[in-house]
Amino acid sequence: MTASAHVDPFARDRLPPREQWPEILSSPDTDYPERMNAAVELLDAMIERGFGESIALRGSESTWTWSALRDRVDRIAHVLSRHLGLVPGNRVLLRGTNHPMMAACWLATLKAGLIAVPTMPLLRASELVPIADKARVDAVLCDQRLRDEVDRAAVDCPLLSRVLFFNGLTTDDPDVLEAWMPHYAEPYRPCETAADDIALIAFTSGTTGQPKGTVHFHRDVIAMCDLFPRHVLKPSAADVFCGTPPLAFTFGLGGLLCFPMRVGASTLLLEGPTPEKMLAAIQQHRATIVFTAPTFYRQMAGLAARYDLSSLRSCVSAGEALPDATRQLWKQATGIEMIDGIGATEMIHIFISSAGNEVRSGAIGRVVPGYEALIVDEHMKPLPPGSVGRLAVRGPTGCRYLADERQAQYVRHGWNLTGDTFQMDKDGYFYYQARSDDMIISAGYNIAGPEVESALLSHPEVAECGVIGVGDPERGQIVRAYVVLHPGAMERMGGTGAATRLLQEHVKRSIAPYKYPRSVIFVDHLPRTETGKLQRFRLRAAALS
Repeated sequence: MTASAHVDPFARDRLPPREQWPEILSSPDTDYPERMNAAVELLDAMIERGFGESIALRGSESTWTWSALRDRVDRIAHVLSRHLGLVPGNRVLLRGTNHPMMAACWLATLKAGLIAVPTMPLLRASELVPIADKARVDAVLCDQRLRDEVDRAAVDCPLLSRVLFFNGLTTDDPDVLEAWMPHYAEPYRPCETAADDIALIAFTSGTTGQPKGTVHFHRDVIAMCDLFPRHVLKPSAADVFCGTPPLAFTFGLGGLLCFPMRVGASTLLLEGPTPEKMLAAIQQHRATIVFTAPTFYRQMAGLAARYDLSSLRSCVSAGEALPDATRQLWKQATGIEMIDGIGATEMIHIFISSAGNEVRSGAIGRVVPGYEALIVDEHMKPLPPGSVGRLAVRGPTGCRYLADERQAQYVRHGWNLTGDTFQMDKDGYFYYQARSDDMIISAGYNIAGPEVESALLSHPEVAECGVIGVGDPERGQIVRAYVVLHPGAMERMGGTGAATRLLQEHVKRSIAPYKYPRSVIFVDHLPRTETGKLQRFRLRAAALS
């Protein structure tokens, strides 16, 4: 192994034992040198190729060239290293919307040899604390508009008290990042990281609601740019990317930042996009590639005729299962055959997908070159074509959880088990069946049922509850809660309708608002085993009856 450039070994020391790592496959597309820095590859190397005065980032208020982006990245890297005194291997929690400054902070963190810990903008204080604790973050860069939850979290977690806020404005406030950036005008000398030094810890909740930190190396960040995009999406420097997934989500990090940067394209970063806002932006900026979830495509399809979308050539769907009806609706509205894909935070991005003439009705697609995939039974025995079983994947990227016993569940015999049930036909096309665990995927968001249960149980009138996902034509799935109230609670809460609204608002205040139960059913008791374990499969059966 190449000598690490990290002075702080905290994260590397908490990687799983080598025998629990997935098998990493070699690929001509991912034959990288022993030393590489992902930010240098994505930014500095592209400027050396002549893209300096081309547009790199487009925001709602400004447009940045590649040279302007590097200037900001270098200044932020200096602030991190010289003002905050951070050393390679330290962790930086990032909190921001899809804004050019969030992109610059992410790139600067990697360029300085630090480890980025991006967090979803909607997370509450109670959700930020376990992430900060798990990663033992050394500093925070946070959009000023999102500071409230960080301030609340810092009361219980001192790790979150070392914060610089950014808001795109120049100011003399010493707590604001832009106040320090003018002090550092000279170019930043990038950290000479090893290709397998850690660049990113991306958190995913999993089925228990306890955050899992998925660790990715500098080479992994570049590998995700050189596999699905190169073989399926096939972008060029002339493309303009746009979409909805947050940069804190690896789907958004790849599709809205790393993929376009790798080929010298530009990307449009929109904050709080609605279907109307997204369609108007595509028309205004002549966007060519869009990344979003099926729910958003369905919402945009009904409005598409009002806008000039003639610039669009590729539309990528991921984050949840793509209903064929949504695919056809979008094709009828735009004439574009959608690119479906399945990825995982553990794998960093998409590993099964097809485009154009390779699309087959009902299938997500075939394995992306560089990866291998099988359908296996519970004993990891490969199943023949047409069989339904667990999806197992391996390739140039793979799962490495940060200090987490669940590593042994995700990786078996060198294969990554994504937690999905699939079927593969004789031609190698993969057909999604369902989740293998209790994860609920609603409108592209991953929601852990037990986490919602915990939020509901914190309400004083809730005695018991069970949460499952149920099918929904618009969102794929919605969160449904079966709730047992304390005696007399229904009357105290004002009846069924009022009780439902009270509990929904309670959840929204406790955890990220998108996780709230859109369906609440009040019951007298919940199905449990003799040992008291909740039988969610009975709730799911009841929902289907």
